Amino acid sequence: MGKLDGRVAVVTGAGMGIGRGVAGALAREGARIVVAEIDEDAGADTTGWLTEQWGVGATFVRTDVTDRDRVHAMIDAATDEFGRLDILVNNAWRPLGYARFEKTAEDNMRAGFDMGVMSAFWAMQHAYPALAEHGTGRVINMCSLNGVNAHMYSVYYNAAKEALRSMTRTVAREWAPKHICCNVICPGAQSAAYRRVAEANPQMAAAQEAANPMGRIGDPLDDIGTVAAFLASDDARYLTGNTLFVDGGSHINGVQWAPDVD
Repeated sequence: MGKLDGRVAVVTGAGMGIGRGVAGALAREGARIVVAEIDEDAGADTTGWLTEQWGVGATFVRTDVTDRDRVHAMIDAATDEFGRLDILVNNAWRPLGYARFEKTAEDNMRAGFDMGVMSAFWAMQHAYPALAEHGTGRVINMCSLNGVNAHMYSVYYNAAKEALRSMTRTVAREWAPKHICCNVICPGAQSAAYRRVAEANPQMAAAQEAANPMGRIGDPLDDIGTVAAFLASDDARYLTGNTLFVDGGSHINGVQWAPDVD
Protein backbone atom coordinates (compact mmCIF):
# COMPACT_ATOMS: atom_id res chain seq x y z
CA MET A 1 0.00 0.00 0.00
CA GLY A 2 1.43 3.35 -1.05
CA LYS A 3 0.92 6.58 0.83
CA LEU A 4 -0.88 8.04 -2.19
CA ASP A 5 -3.08 5.11 -3.21
CA GLY A 6 -6.35 6.36 -4.67
CA ARG A 7 -5.11 9.90 -5.21
CA VAL A 8 -4.62 11.79 -8.44
CA ALA A 9 -1.87 14.26 -9.33
CA VAL A 10 -1.22 16.74 -12.11
CA VAL A 11 2.47 17.43 -12.69
CA THR A 12 3.47 20.13 -15.17
CA GLY A 13 6.69 19.76 -17.08
CA ALA A 14 6.61 16.06 -16.23
CA GLY A 15 8.34 14.95 -19.40
CA MET A 16 11.88 15.36 -18.11
CA GLY A 17 14.11 16.41 -15.25
CA ILE A 18 12.59 17.33 -11.91
CA GLY A 19 9.02 17.04 -13.21
CA ARG A 20 9.62 13.48 -14.37
CA GLY A 21 11.29 12.63 -11.08
CA VAL A 22 8.39 14.04 -9.07
CA ALA A 23 5.84 12.20 -11.22
CA GLY A 24 7.76 8.98 -10.68
CA ALA A 25 7.95 9.40 -6.92
CA LEU A 26 4.22 10.11 -6.69
CA ALA A 27 3.44 7.09 -8.86
CA ARG A 28 5.72 4.93 -6.74
CA GLU A 29 3.45 5.77 -3.79
CA GLY A 30 0.35 4.80 -5.78
CA ALA A 31 -0.88 8.09 -7.25
CA ARG A 32 -2.40 8.23 -10.70
CA ILE A 33 -0.74 10.91 -12.79
CA VAL A 34 -1.69 13.47 -15.40
CA VAL A 35 1.54 14.16 -17.29
CA ALA A 36 1.22 17.77 -18.43
CA GLU A 37 4.02 18.47 -20.89
CA ILE A 38 4.50 20.54 -24.04
CA ASP A 39 6.98 18.09 -25.61
CA GLU A 40 4.84 15.25 -26.99
CA ASP A 41 7.66 12.71 -27.21
CA ALA A 42 8.86 13.40 -23.67
CA GLY A 43 5.32 13.37 -22.31
CA ALA A 44 4.47 10.06 -23.96
CA ASP A 45 7.73 8.54 -22.77
CA THR A 46 7.10 9.55 -19.15
CA THR A 47 3.54 8.27 -19.31
CA GLY A 48 4.71 4.88 -20.53
CA TRP A 49 7.44 4.78 -17.88
CA LEU A 50 4.95 5.46 -15.08
CA THR A 51 2.55 2.73 -16.15
CA GLU A 52 5.24 0.16 -16.87
CA GLN A 53 7.40 0.86 -13.82
CA TRP A 54 4.71 1.25 -11.18
CA GLY A 55 1.50 0.00 -12.75
CA VAL A 56 -0.45 3.18 -12.05
CA GLY A 57 -2.95 4.94 -14.26
CA ALA A 58 -1.31 7.75 -16.20
CA THR A 59 -2.41 9.98 -19.03
CA PHE A 60 -0.54 12.51 -21.14
CA VAL A 61 -2.04 15.94 -21.84
CA ARG A 62 -0.06 18.20 -24.15
CA THR A 63 0.08 21.45 -22.24
CA ASP A 64 1.52 24.87 -22.90
CA VAL A 65 1.30 26.35 -19.40
CA THR A 66 1.42 29.91 -20.78
CA ASP A 67 -1.99 29.27 -22.39
CA ARG A 68 -4.78 29.59 -19.83
CA ASP A 69 -7.19 27.41 -21.78
CA ARG A 70 -4.64 24.58 -21.98
CA VAL A 71 -3.94 24.90 -18.25
CA HIS A 72 -7.66 24.59 -17.53
CA ALA A 73 -7.84 21.59 -19.88
CA MET A 74 -5.08 19.74 -18.00
CA ILE A 75 -6.97 20.19 -14.71
CA ASP A 76 -10.19 19.02 -16.33
CA ALA A 77 -8.35 15.98 -17.69
CA ALA A 78 -7.65 14.79 -14.15
CA THR A 79 -11.27 14.84 -13.09
CA ASP A 80 -12.53 13.54 -16.45
CA GLU A 81 -10.07 10.64 -16.57
CA PHE A 82 -9.75 9.71 -12.90
CA GLY A 83 -12.75 11.32 -11.18
CA ARG A 84 -10.84 13.56 -8.78
CA LEU A 85 -7.76 15.71 -8.23
CA ASP A 86 -5.74 15.73 -5.00
CA ILE A 87 -2.26 16.96 -5.92
CA LEU A 88 -1.10 19.79 -8.17
CA VAL A 89 2.62 20.23 -8.88
CA ASN A 90 3.52 23.41 -10.77
CA ASN A 91 6.98 22.72 -12.16
CA ALA A 92 7.11 23.57 -15.89
CA TRP A 93 9.63 26.10 -17.12
CA ARG A 94 10.96 27.04 -20.54
CA PRO A 95 14.55 28.39 -20.55
CA LEU A 96 14.91 31.93 -21.86
CA GLY A 97 18.68 32.32 -21.69
CA TYR A 98 20.81 34.55 -19.51
CA ALA A 99 21.46 38.27 -19.71
CA ARG A 100 22.65 41.13 -17.58
CA PHE A 101 19.81 43.12 -16.03
CA GLU A 102 20.37 46.16 -18.25
CA LYS A 103 20.21 43.93 -21.33
CA THR A 104 17.21 41.85 -20.29
CA ALA A 105 14.39 42.09 -22.83
CA GLU A 106 10.99 43.18 -21.59
CA ASP A 107 9.46 40.27 -23.49
CA ASN A 108 11.55 37.86 -21.43
CA MET A 109 10.37 39.44 -18.19
CA ARG A 110 6.75 39.03 -19.29
CA ALA A 111 7.38 35.49 -20.52
CA GLY A 112 9.01 34.60 -17.20
CA PHE A 113 5.98 35.75 -15.25
CA ASP A 114 3.58 33.98 -17.61
CA MET A 115 5.56 30.76 -17.22
CA GLY A 116 6.38 31.00 -13.53
CA VAL A 117 3.44 32.84 -11.97
CA MET A 118 0.40 33.07 -14.20
CA SER A 119 0.53 29.38 -15.13
CA ALA A 120 0.33 28.41 -11.45
CA PHE A 121 -2.30 31.09 -10.80
CA TRP A 122 -4.56 29.66 -13.52
CA ALA A 123 -3.97 26.07 -12.45
CA MET A 124 -4.57 26.68 -8.75
CA GLN A 125 -7.72 28.71 -9.30
CA HIS A 126 -9.23 26.13 -11.65
CA ALA A 127 -8.19 23.21 -9.44
CA TYR A 128 -9.59 24.70 -6.22
CA PRO A 129 -13.02 22.94 -6.22
CA ALA A 130 -11.45 19.52 -6.77
CA LEU A 131 -8.64 20.12 -4.28
CA ALA A 132 -11.14 21.14 -1.61
CA GLU A 133 -13.51 18.22 -2.16
CA HIS A 134 -11.86 15.39 -0.20
CA GLY A 135 -9.71 17.15 2.38
CA THR A 136 -6.59 15.82 0.65
CA GLY A 137 -5.69 18.83 -1.49
CA ARG A 138 -1.99 19.52 -1.96
CA VAL A 139 -0.24 22.18 -4.03
CA ILE A 140 3.52 21.88 -4.51
CA ASN A 141 5.16 24.75 -6.36
CA MET A 142 8.73 24.47 -7.60
CA CYS A 143 10.71 27.63 -6.92
CA SER A 144 14.45 28.21 -6.91
CA LEU A 145 17.54 29.17 -4.98
CA ASN A 146 18.23 31.47 -7.93
CA GLY A 147 15.57 33.76 -6.56
CA VAL A 148 16.33 33.27 -2.87
CA ASN A 149 20.05 33.98 -3.37
CA ALA A 150 19.58 36.51 -6.21
CA HIS A 151 21.79 34.74 -8.72
CA MET A 152 23.15 36.88 -11.52
CA TYR A 153 21.86 37.15 -15.09
CA SER A 154 18.44 35.54 -14.64
CA VAL A 155 16.31 38.34 -13.20
CA TYR A 156 13.17 37.21 -15.05
CA TYR A 157 13.50 33.72 -13.55
CA ASN A 158 14.46 34.90 -10.06
CA ALA A 159 11.65 37.44 -9.85
CA ALA A 160 9.03 35.02 -11.17
CA LYS A 161 10.04 32.26 -8.78
CA GLU A 162 10.03 34.59 -5.78
CA ALA A 163 6.60 35.90 -6.81
CA LEU A 164 5.39 32.31 -7.02
CA ARG A 165 6.80 31.63 -3.55
CA SER A 166 4.91 34.62 -2.12
CA MET A 167 1.71 33.59 -3.91
CA THR A 168 2.02 30.08 -2.50
CA ARG A 169 2.29 31.38 1.06
CA THR A 170 -0.72 33.66 0.57
CA VAL A 171 -2.86 30.85 -0.82
CA ALA A 172 -1.69 28.52 1.96
CA ARG A 173 -3.14 30.94 4.48
CA GLU A 174 -6.41 31.39 2.62
CA TRP A 175 -6.96 27.70 1.87
CA ALA A 176 -5.87 26.28 5.22
CA PRO A 177 -9.48 26.03 6.52
CA LYS A 178 -10.21 23.74 3.56
CA HIS A 179 -7.23 21.52 4.52
CA ILE A 180 -5.45 22.32 1.25
CA CYS A 181 -1.74 22.39 2.01
CA CYS A 182 0.39 24.62 -0.23
CA ASN A 183 4.17 24.40 -0.05
CA VAL A 184 7.28 25.26 -2.04
CA ILE A 185 10.30 23.17 -2.92
CA CYS A 186 13.53 24.90 -3.92
CA PRO A 187 15.43 21.98 -5.44
CA GLY A 188 19.07 21.42 -6.19
CA ALA A 189 18.96 18.70 -8.83
CA GLN A 190 20.43 17.51 -12.07
CA SER A 191 17.60 18.82 -14.19
CA ALA A 192 17.85 19.34 -17.93
CA ALA A 193 18.31 23.08 -17.35
CA TYR A 194 21.08 22.45 -14.83
CA ARG A 195 22.90 20.15 -17.22
CA ARG A 196 22.76 22.75 -20.01
CA VAL A 197 24.32 25.38 -17.76
CA ALA A 198 26.88 22.90 -16.43
CA GLU A 199 27.96 21.90 -19.93
CA ALA A 200 28.44 25.55 -20.88
CA ASN A 201 30.17 26.41 -17.57
CA PRO A 202 32.02 23.27 -16.44
CA GLN A 203 34.29 25.03 -13.95
CA MET A 204 31.32 26.69 -12.23
CA ALA A 205 29.46 23.36 -12.12
CA ALA A 206 32.47 21.62 -10.58
CA ALA A 207 32.70 24.37 -7.96
CA GLN A 208 29.01 23.99 -7.16
CA GLU A 209 29.32 20.26 -6.65
CA ALA A 210 32.46 20.63 -4.54
CA ALA A 211 30.83 23.32 -2.39
CA ASN A 212 27.65 21.31 -1.77
CA PRO A 213 27.79 20.07 1.84
CA MET A 214 26.80 16.58 0.66
CA GLY A 215 29.24 16.73 -2.24
CA ARG A 216 26.77 16.10 -5.04
CA ILE A 217 23.85 17.54 -6.98
CA GLY A 218 20.54 15.80 -6.25
CA ASP A 219 18.66 13.17 -8.22
CA PRO A 220 15.23 14.28 -9.51
CA LEU A 221 13.48 11.02 -8.51
CA ASP A 222 15.10 9.87 -5.30
CA ASP A 223 16.12 13.21 -3.78
CA ILE A 224 13.52 15.73 -4.98
CA GLY A 225 10.60 13.45 -5.85
CA THR A 226 10.57 11.75 -2.47
CA VAL A 227 10.14 15.09 -0.71
CA ALA A 228 7.28 15.98 -3.05
CA ALA A 229 5.66 12.61 -2.26
CA PHE A 230 5.95 13.40 1.45
CA LEU A 231 4.31 16.81 0.96
CA ALA A 232 1.53 15.16 -1.05
CA SER A 233 0.80 12.59 1.64
CA ASP A 234 -1.10 12.61 4.92
CA ASP A 235 2.26 12.73 6.70
CA ALA A 236 2.37 16.42 5.75
CA ARG A 237 -1.28 17.25 6.45
CA TYR A 238 -0.28 19.86 9.10
CA LEU A 239 2.46 21.46 6.99
CA THR A 240 1.55 24.45 4.85
CA GLY A 241 3.04 27.74 3.68
CA ASN A 242 6.60 26.46 3.94
CA THR A 243 9.64 26.51 1.67
CA LEU A 244 11.75 23.35 1.73
CA PHE A 245 15.31 23.70 0.45
CA VAL A 246 15.97 20.26 -1.00
CA ASP A 247 19.54 20.87 -2.06
CA GLY A 248 21.95 18.91 0.10
CA GLY A 249 22.46 21.98 2.28
CA SER A 250 23.86 24.20 -0.46
CA HIS A 251 21.54 27.07 0.56
CA ILE A 252 23.31 27.40 3.91
CA ASN A 253 26.35 29.26 2.59
CA GLY A 254 25.07 30.11 -0.85
CA VAL A 255 25.86 28.66 -4.26
CA GLN A 256 28.66 29.53 -6.66
CA TRP A 257 26.81 31.09 -9.60
CA ALA A 258 28.62 33.18 -12.19
CA PRO A 259 27.91 31.89 -15.72
CA ASP A 260 29.74 33.48 -18.62
CA VAL A 261 27.54 36.25 -20.02
CA ASP A 262 28.48 39.06 -22.41
